[in-house]
Amino acid sequence: MALKANVAANFAGQAWRGLLAFAFIPVYIRYLGVEAYGLIAVYAVLLAWLSLFDMGLRPALNREMARFLGGERSAEHIRDLLRSIELIALGIAVAAAAAMWAASGWIATGWLNARGLPAETVAQAIAIMGGVVGLSFIESVYVSALSGLQRQVLQNAVTSTMVTLRNVGVIGVLAFVSPTIEAFFIWQMAVAALSVVVLHICVYRVLPAIGRFARFSVAALREVGRFAAGMVGITLMALLLTQVDKTLLSRLLPLEEFAHYALAATLAGALYLMVGPISNAFYPRFTQLVARGDQAALRETYHLGAQLVTVMLAPAAMMLILFGERIVAIWTGDAALAAEVAPILRVLAFGSLLHGFMFIPYNLQLAHGWTSLTFKVNTAAVIVLVPALLVVVPAFGGIGAAWIWVTLTTGYVTIAIGLMHRRLLPNDKWRWYGEDVAAPLAAAAATALACRALAPDPIGRVADAGLLVLYGCCALMAAAAAAPLVRRRVAVQWGRVREGYVR
Repeated sequence: MALKANVAANFAGQAWRGLLAFAFIPVYIRYLGVEAYGLIAVYAVLLAWLSLFDMGLRPALNREMARFLGGERSAEHIRDLLRSIELIALGIAVAAAAAMWAASGWIATGWLNARGLPAETVAQAIAIMGGVVGLSFIESVYVSALSGLQRQVLQNAVTSTMVTLRNVGVIGVLAFVSPTIEAFFIWQMAVAALSVVVLHICVYRVLPAIGRFARFSVAALREVGRFAAGMVGITLMALLLTQVDKTLLSRLLPLEEFAHYALAATLAGALYLMVGPISNAFYPRFTQLVARGDQAALRETYHLGAQLVTVMLAPAAMMLILFGERIVAIWTGDAALAAEVAPILRVLAFGSLLHGFMFIPYNLQLAHGWTSLTFKVNTAAVIVLVPALLVVVPAFGGIGAAWIWVTLTTGYVTIAIGLMHRRLLPNDKWRWYGEDVAAPLAAAAATALACRALAPDPIGRVADAGLLVLYGCCALMAAAAAAPLVRRRVAVQWGRVREGYVR
């Protein structure tokens, strides 16, 4: 029941947060302009890069909290570990904010290529952004703790409330106080500070009391050192794979063109809203089953998670690939902007689809404490990625970077998956390819293609949106019907509903 509740809470929270984020992007563009939205995209890139400096401690904290629930860690140990990571995160956050403030002028004039915004405005926004990045980094520590404790209902309630304040509240600031990018980031910083306080209180109330104050513990950190060190390498490689394109494009392209790429990446990133809730719920469960040595339950849970990812991911990806321009036009109300963004969106969505398939296998590796495979595979990918971007981006811009992403994720699905299964589940590779991925993916793709062939010309934003929802639901049902474990679970739940109705 806890797993079901966590999956449901993660989906509800992700759906709400995603809905708010996507719904308000056109409003931000209307008040601030496309270039200013490019600065918001720069903020997202900087926040992602900062995760490198946690030295792998946040994923280690998540894992240790799950092990605490499994009985492998004492309350004293887990509280001391949390306090230690809190203090480290605070130091990193302060250093990052100070560095961004000091470098704000150079970033505004020496890195970014803004044509419509004054350099002083860009520099001020970058300086304020540093505070937001630092607070958001601390916030993520508590989110990791609650996730590992499998209190994801509580975590989603808090984070969804704070995202609502961030997105809805800032519209009031822009509409009635100051329609500037500086005001936007000041509001984000205020809400981030409130979120840190609330999440801190929640985590410490969930953990059992120990009769003394938690303290910084080198011993507690040393126990997670090997896992955390492996996570540093994985995090570095993952950041290079997912953020180096945006980093280079923010330097090589005018800020407005970078904003177009960022819009496409944001929509393609919506696919992770389908994957994240499942991954976050299944990872602690994997860790518990590994700790208990229950290989049979672990195997079935793994395939259930993988099939559920494909069922949720494939229909959404097919909609972005086949109906990308129409989706952007409905979203922004700007046909010209949609024409610029859609070609990049289609390619990025395909790459993100392939990447999403890797989440559950990656969670299984982490549950076993095996970080070296992902690090080695990512290292090989980065050796190819960075030179390729330096050659392709100046010549082809964003669309070239998107195709490089597809090439890399294809390598992950064809090579890394085989290496992972050989060690952890040696007899399950072809089951993963066939039952978990290919069957539901083919069903979703065939259904979406049929809908595309039968779709009428655009008839209006509301009507078009309704049709796209209908097409997506059809693809979702087809994918679920083609995934054996998901189909079985749906049938069981439907039987219970019918039984309750008859009674």
